[in-house]
Amino acid sequence: MNNFIFSINATLPIFLVIVLGYILKIRGKVNDNFCSVSNDINYKLTLPALLFIDISSTNIKECFDTKYVLYCAIVTTICFISIWGLAKIFVKDKTETGAFVQGSFRGSAAVLGVAFIQNMYGTASMAPLMIIGAVPVYNICSVIVLTFEGKNNDGKNIKKALINICKNPIILSIIAGIAVSLLEIDFPVIIDKTLESVAKLATPLALLVIGAGFEGRKAIAKIRITLAGCLIKLVIQPAIFLPAAIGLGFEGEKLISILIMLGAPATASCYIMAKAMNNDTVLTSSIVVMSTLLSAVTLTLWIFLLKSLGVC
Repeated sequence: MNNFIFSINATLPIFLVIVLGYILKIRGKVNDNFCSVSNDINYKLTLPALLFIDISSTNIKECFDTKYVLYCAIVTTICFISIWGLAKIFVKDKTETGAFVQGSFRGSAAVLGVAFIQNMYGTASMAPLMIIGAVPVYNICSVIVLTFEGKNNDGKNIKKALINICKNPIILSIIAGIAVSLLEIDFPVIIDKTLESVAKLATPLALLVIGAGFEGRKAIAKIRITLAGCLIKLVIQPAIFLPAAIGLGFEGEKLISILIMLGAPATASCYIMAKAMNNDTVLTSSIVVMSTLLSAVTLTLWIFLLKSLGVC
């Protein structure tokens, strides 16, 4: 019961902020221009600030684990390639492919992950290592699939994908965070507090925009593919790769970080990137909303199982 209450407390507030955004939209308090501007701010400013702080504030030299980081990066890559390959075969509406692939493999590592792990262990020293291993791969793979599967894909997008990867603000913020951590740069308090204030906007603003941009009737029409994406994200990925992680000797905070990487709901930045790169935002927001709601149950079950096995 404690695990269930814990998971509800971690995920339900996120879902409720999404609902608030939807209510604000239908009551006319926010409009499409607000959503567009907010998406741009999130993509270029608040999410990069959040990731930069998470990584730069961690002493990477002391806690770096090569095997762990490689596991996170390799598994994320395998998930991406496998899901994209299956989507090319089974997704009938090809305009949905990019959104489906991104929503199915990309979890809320930074937004939900750090808070979730801190609640369980008091600290989240392993979460930044998971972020270093998984989040750059999330973003590189997302840029690739959204570029090639976007509505304006002309079949000659390799150069465009490379350019998008090189200028992706989230990837650049991770690189900057790693550099600052390794060089042990200590910013003045005024800079630290400014960055923290900007980073605090990332999650609530992104969730409000998802809710405001959620199109209920259109989403209902995509319920089957939405549930398929949620099944992959919340159940199938953890079922395949958690046993492998246990077999490699990962336990405790490391294993919970891997669970978040594999089984957390689709991240709000999926919607931000889908919108910015002209992909299916209806399906994206549907997967984010549904996976967030269902994750309260699935994460609870996974944590119960791992605790029963004595590995976390």
